Amino acid sequence: MLVFTNKSKIGAHISSLKHEGETIGFVPTMGALHQGHLSLVKEGLANNSRLVVSIFVNPTQFDNADDLAKYPRTLEDDVALLNTVSDKIIVYAPTVDDIYDGNTKAQQFSFDGLEFEMEGKFRAGHFDGVGTIVKRLFEIVTPNNAYFGEKDFQQLTIIKRLVSKYQLPVTIVGCDIFRESSGLAMSSRNVRLKPDYKQAAPFIYKTLKEAKVKFGTKSADKTTKWVQQQFDKHELLQLEYFIIADVDTLKTVKRKNKTNTYRAFIAVYADDIRLIDNIALN
Repeated sequence: MLVFTNKSKIGAHISSLKHEGETIGFVPTMGALHQGHLSLVKEGLANNSRLVVSIFVNPTQFDNADDLAKYPRTLEDDVALLNTVSDKIIVYAPTVDDIYDGNTKAQQFSFDGLEFEMEGKFRAGHFDGVGTIVKRLFEIVTPNNAYFGEKDFQQLTIIKRLVSKYQLPVTIVGCDIFRESSGLAMSSRNVRLKPDYKQAAPFIYKTLKEAKVKFGTKSADKTTKWVQQQFDKHELLQLEYFIIADVDTLKTVKRKNKTNTYRAFIAVYADDIRLIDNIALN
Protein backbone atom coordinates (compact mmCIF):
# COMPACT_ATOMS: atom_id res chain seq x y z
CA MET A 1 0.00 0.00 0.00
CA LEU A 2 1.30 3.43 -0.93
CA VAL A 3 1.51 5.85 2.01
CA PHE A 4 2.27 9.50 1.24
CA THR A 5 3.19 12.16 3.77
CA ASN A 6 3.94 14.92 1.25
CA LYS A 7 1.25 16.81 -0.68
CA SER A 8 3.40 17.38 -3.78
CA LYS A 9 4.19 13.68 -4.11
CA ILE A 10 0.62 12.46 -3.66
CA GLY A 11 -0.60 15.21 -5.99
CA ALA A 12 1.79 14.06 -8.73
CA HIS A 13 0.81 10.41 -8.24
CA ILE A 14 -2.93 11.16 -8.45
CA SER A 15 -2.35 13.32 -11.49
CA SER A 16 -0.68 10.41 -13.29
CA LEU A 17 -3.53 8.04 -12.31
CA LYS A 18 -6.11 10.47 -13.66
CA HIS A 19 -4.09 10.83 -16.86
CA GLU A 20 -4.48 7.06 -17.27
CA GLY A 21 -8.26 7.42 -16.94
CA GLU A 22 -8.63 6.31 -13.31
CA THR A 23 -11.37 7.78 -11.12
CA ILE A 24 -10.43 8.84 -7.60
CA GLY A 25 -12.64 8.37 -4.56
CA PHE A 26 -11.73 10.02 -1.26
CA VAL A 27 -12.48 9.33 2.40
CA PRO A 28 -11.01 11.97 4.74
CA THR A 29 -10.50 10.70 8.31
CA MET A 30 -8.74 11.58 11.53
CA GLY A 31 -7.56 8.00 11.91
CA ALA A 32 -8.35 5.51 14.69
CA LEU A 33 -10.23 3.70 11.95
CA HIS A 34 -13.19 1.46 12.72
CA GLN A 35 -15.91 -0.38 10.80
CA GLY A 36 -17.80 2.87 10.25
CA HIS A 37 -14.84 4.26 8.31
CA LEU A 38 -14.51 0.98 6.44
CA SER A 39 -18.15 1.22 5.31
CA LEU A 40 -17.22 4.54 3.64
CA VAL A 41 -14.06 3.00 2.20
CA LYS A 42 -16.01 0.10 0.68
CA GLU A 43 -18.57 2.48 -0.81
CA GLY A 44 -15.75 4.52 -2.35
CA LEU A 45 -14.01 1.43 -3.74
CA ALA A 46 -17.25 0.19 -5.29
CA ASN A 47 -17.65 3.38 -7.31
CA ASN A 48 -14.09 4.45 -8.17
CA SER A 49 -11.02 2.73 -9.58
CA ARG A 50 -8.80 4.08 -6.76
CA LEU A 51 -9.49 5.36 -3.26
CA VAL A 52 -7.49 7.84 -1.21
CA VAL A 53 -7.89 7.73 2.58
CA SER A 54 -6.41 10.68 4.45
CA ILE A 55 -5.39 10.21 8.07
CA PHE A 56 -4.85 13.54 9.78
CA VAL A 57 -5.88 14.82 13.22
CA ASN A 58 -6.75 18.38 12.27
CA PRO A 59 -5.87 20.82 15.06
CA THR A 60 -7.95 23.74 13.77
CA GLN A 61 -11.30 21.99 14.29
CA PHE A 62 -10.76 21.30 18.01
CA ASP A 63 -12.04 23.95 20.42
CA ASN A 64 -10.72 21.89 23.35
CA ALA A 65 -6.94 21.41 23.57
CA ASP A 66 -7.37 18.45 25.93
CA ASP A 67 -9.65 16.70 23.43
CA LEU A 68 -7.04 17.24 20.69
CA ALA A 69 -4.27 15.82 22.90
CA LYS A 70 -6.33 12.74 23.81
CA TYR A 71 -7.50 11.97 20.27
CA PRO A 72 -6.13 8.51 19.37
CA ARG A 73 -3.31 8.38 16.79
CA THR A 74 -2.86 4.86 15.43
CA LEU A 75 -1.41 5.25 11.94
CA GLU A 76 0.33 1.85 11.81
CA ASP A 77 -2.84 0.01 12.85
CA ASP A 78 -4.94 2.11 10.46
CA VAL A 79 -2.74 1.25 7.47
CA ALA A 80 -2.77 -2.45 8.44
CA LEU A 81 -6.59 -2.39 8.64
CA LEU A 82 -6.91 -0.71 5.22
CA ASN A 83 -4.51 -3.30 3.81
CA THR A 84 -7.04 -6.02 4.67
CA VAL A 85 -9.68 -4.30 2.51
CA SER A 86 -8.02 -3.58 -0.85
CA ASP A 87 -4.78 -2.90 -2.67
CA LYS A 88 -6.50 -0.03 -4.50
CA ILE A 89 -6.22 2.26 -1.47
CA ILE A 90 -3.71 5.11 -1.24
CA VAL A 91 -3.06 6.64 2.19
CA TYR A 92 -2.25 10.32 2.71
CA ALA A 93 -0.92 10.88 6.24
CA PRO A 94 0.49 14.41 6.24
CA THR A 95 2.17 16.35 9.02
CA VAL A 96 0.60 19.56 10.31
CA ASP A 97 3.28 21.53 8.45
CA ASP A 98 2.57 19.73 5.18
CA ILE A 99 -1.05 20.88 5.40
CA TYR A 100 -0.63 24.31 6.97
CA ASP A 101 2.85 25.40 5.81
CA GLY A 102 3.78 26.65 9.28
CA ASN A 103 0.60 28.72 9.73
CA THR A 104 -1.81 26.52 11.67
CA LYS A 105 -4.85 28.76 11.48
CA ALA A 106 -8.36 28.19 10.20
CA GLN A 107 -9.72 30.15 7.28
CA GLN A 108 -12.98 31.96 8.08
CA PHE A 109 -16.03 30.81 6.16
CA SER A 110 -19.65 31.74 5.76
CA PHE A 111 -21.90 28.75 5.28
CA ASP A 112 -25.08 30.87 5.20
CA GLY A 113 -25.80 30.30 8.88
CA LEU A 114 -25.51 26.49 8.82
CA GLU A 115 -22.37 26.79 10.95
CA PHE A 116 -24.20 28.52 13.81
CA GLU A 117 -26.77 25.81 14.42
CA MET A 118 -26.40 22.80 16.76
CA GLU A 119 -22.70 21.92 16.98
CA GLY A 120 -21.81 25.50 16.06
CA LYS A 121 -23.51 26.75 19.23
CA PHE A 122 -21.39 24.51 21.42
CA ARG A 123 -18.07 24.39 19.52
CA ALA A 124 -16.95 27.88 18.54
CA GLY A 125 -14.95 27.99 15.31
CA HIS A 126 -15.30 24.24 14.74
CA PHE A 127 -16.70 24.51 11.22
CA ASP A 128 -14.08 27.04 10.15
CA GLY A 129 -11.55 24.32 11.00
CA VAL A 130 -13.57 21.67 9.15
CA GLY A 131 -13.99 23.89 6.10
CA THR A 132 -10.28 24.73 6.07
CA ILE A 133 -9.03 21.14 6.17
CA VAL A 134 -11.63 19.71 3.79
CA LYS A 135 -11.02 22.44 1.20
CA ARG A 136 -7.23 21.91 1.41
CA LEU A 137 -7.56 18.14 1.16
CA PHE A 138 -9.84 18.47 -1.88
CA GLU A 139 -7.25 20.74 -3.52
CA ILE A 140 -4.42 18.27 -2.78
CA VAL A 141 -6.23 14.99 -3.56
CA THR A 142 -8.48 16.34 -6.38
CA PRO A 143 -11.00 13.49 -6.00
CA ASN A 144 -13.89 12.81 -8.33
CA ASN A 145 -16.06 11.70 -5.40
CA ALA A 146 -15.76 12.12 -1.62
CA TYR A 147 -17.58 10.08 1.03
CA PHE A 148 -18.86 11.30 4.39
CA GLY A 149 -20.96 9.58 7.05
CA GLU A 150 -24.35 10.92 8.06
CA LYS A 151 -23.42 10.64 11.75
CA ASP A 152 -21.92 14.10 11.25
CA PHE A 153 -24.95 15.26 9.28
CA GLN A 154 -24.35 18.95 9.95
CA GLN A 155 -20.77 18.58 8.75
CA LEU A 156 -22.00 16.77 5.61
CA THR A 157 -24.46 19.60 4.89
CA ILE A 158 -21.76 22.23 5.39
CA ILE A 159 -19.30 20.41 3.12
CA LYS A 160 -21.94 20.29 0.38
CA ARG A 161 -22.35 24.07 0.81
CA LEU A 162 -18.55 24.52 0.71
CA VAL A 163 -18.33 22.64 -2.59
CA SER A 164 -21.18 24.66 -4.05
CA LYS A 165 -19.80 28.05 -2.91
CA TYR A 166 -16.27 27.44 -4.12
CA GLN A 167 -17.39 25.45 -7.20
CA LEU A 168 -15.06 22.60 -6.28
CA PRO A 169 -15.07 19.79 -8.88
CA VAL A 170 -16.02 16.95 -6.52
CA THR A 171 -19.26 15.04 -5.89
CA ILE A 172 -20.13 14.66 -2.19
CA VAL A 173 -21.72 11.34 -1.24
CA GLY A 174 -23.48 10.95 2.12
CA CYS A 175 -23.44 7.43 3.59
CA ASP A 176 -25.70 5.83 6.21
CA ILE A 177 -24.67 5.87 9.86
CA PHE A 178 -22.81 2.67 10.74
CA ARG A 179 -23.83 1.33 14.14
CA GLU A 180 -22.51 -1.17 16.65
CA SER A 181 -24.78 -4.17 17.29
CA SER A 182 -26.12 -2.28 20.32
CA GLY A 183 -27.27 0.61 18.11
CA LEU A 184 -24.56 2.99 19.30
CA ALA A 185 -23.25 5.05 16.38
CA MET A 186 -19.66 4.03 15.52
CA SER A 187 -17.10 6.59 16.64
CA SER A 188 -13.39 6.63 17.38
CA ARG A 189 -14.38 7.97 20.81
CA ASN A 190 -16.29 4.78 21.70
CA VAL A 191 -13.06 2.95 22.61
CA ARG A 192 -12.52 5.52 25.39
CA LEU A 193 -15.85 4.77 27.08
CA LYS A 194 -15.57 3.20 30.53
CA PRO A 195 -17.47 -0.13 30.77
CA ASP A 196 -20.57 1.21 32.58
CA TYR A 197 -20.84 4.14 30.17
CA LYS A 198 -20.38 1.83 27.18
CA GLN A 199 -23.25 -0.26 28.49
CA ALA A 200 -25.41 2.84 28.97
CA ALA A 201 -24.62 4.59 25.67
CA PRO A 202 -27.08 2.61 23.43
CA PHE A 203 -29.82 4.48 25.33
CA ILE A 204 -29.05 7.40 23.00
CA TYR A 205 -30.18 5.63 19.83
CA LYS A 206 -33.07 3.90 21.65
CA THR A 207 -34.35 7.34 22.68
CA LEU A 208 -33.92 8.71 19.15
CA LYS A 209 -36.02 5.87 17.74
CA GLU A 210 -38.76 6.47 20.31
CA ALA A 211 -38.63 10.22 19.58
CA LYS A 212 -39.18 9.47 15.89
CA VAL A 213 -42.37 7.58 16.75
CA LYS A 214 -43.58 10.39 19.04
CA PHE A 215 -42.87 13.03 16.40
CA GLY A 216 -45.42 11.28 14.16
CA THR A 217 -48.25 12.43 16.43
CA LYS A 218 -46.73 15.05 18.77
CA SER A 219 -45.32 18.53 18.16
CA ALA A 220 -41.57 19.17 17.92
CA ASP A 221 -41.72 20.97 21.27
CA LYS A 222 -43.48 18.09 23.05
CA THR A 223 -41.13 15.54 21.51
CA THR A 224 -38.12 17.59 22.60
CA LYS A 225 -39.41 17.94 26.16
CA TRP A 226 -40.04 14.18 26.34
CA VAL A 227 -36.42 13.45 25.30
CA GLN A 228 -35.09 15.92 27.87
CA GLN A 229 -37.14 14.17 30.57
CA GLN A 230 -35.69 10.77 29.63
CA PHE A 231 -32.15 12.06 30.11
CA ASP A 232 -33.05 13.99 33.29
CA LYS A 233 -33.92 10.57 34.77
CA HIS A 234 -30.76 8.84 33.49
CA GLU A 235 -28.07 8.25 36.09
CA LEU A 236 -25.02 8.27 33.80
CA LEU A 237 -25.75 10.11 30.55
CA GLN A 238 -25.94 13.90 30.45
CA LEU A 239 -27.85 15.53 27.58
CA GLU A 240 -26.11 18.52 26.01
CA TYR A 241 -28.77 19.12 23.39
CA PHE A 242 -31.63 17.50 21.52
CA ILE A 243 -32.86 19.44 18.50
CA ILE A 244 -35.40 18.74 15.78
CA ALA A 245 -34.29 20.63 12.69
CA ASP A 246 -35.18 21.19 9.05
CA VAL A 247 -32.65 19.22 6.99
CA ASP A 248 -32.10 22.08 4.52
CA THR A 249 -31.56 24.99 6.93
CA LEU A 250 -30.65 23.01 10.10
CA LYS A 251 -32.77 25.52 12.01
CA THR A 252 -34.75 24.27 15.00
CA VAL A 253 -38.36 23.51 14.09
CA LYS A 254 -40.98 25.73 15.69
CA ARG A 255 -43.98 24.28 13.86
CA LYS A 256 -44.21 21.17 11.70
CA ASN A 257 -44.88 21.58 7.98
CA LYS A 258 -45.97 18.55 5.95
CA THR A 259 -43.81 19.58 2.97
CA ASN A 260 -40.57 19.84 4.98
CA THR A 261 -38.08 17.10 5.90
CA TYR A 262 -36.92 16.88 9.50
CA ARG A 263 -34.13 15.22 11.42
CA ALA A 264 -33.46 14.88 15.15
CA PHE A 265 -29.95 15.66 16.42
CA ILE A 266 -28.48 14.82 19.81
CA ALA A 267 -25.27 15.36 21.77
CA VAL A 268 -24.70 13.51 25.03
CA TYR A 269 -21.87 13.29 27.55
CA ALA A 270 -20.97 9.82 28.79
CA ASP A 271 -18.63 10.89 31.61
CA ASP A 272 -16.14 13.11 29.72
CA ILE A 273 -16.78 11.51 26.29
CA ARG A 274 -19.05 13.50 24.01
CA LEU A 275 -21.23 11.40 21.71
CA ILE A 276 -23.41 12.66 18.84
CA ASP A 277 -26.10 10.95 16.78
CA ASN A 278 -29.10 11.79 14.61
CA ILE A 279 -32.09 10.18 12.94
CA ALA A 280 -34.36 11.00 10.00
CA LEU A 281 -37.90 11.74 11.25
CA ASN A 282 -39.92 11.69 8.01
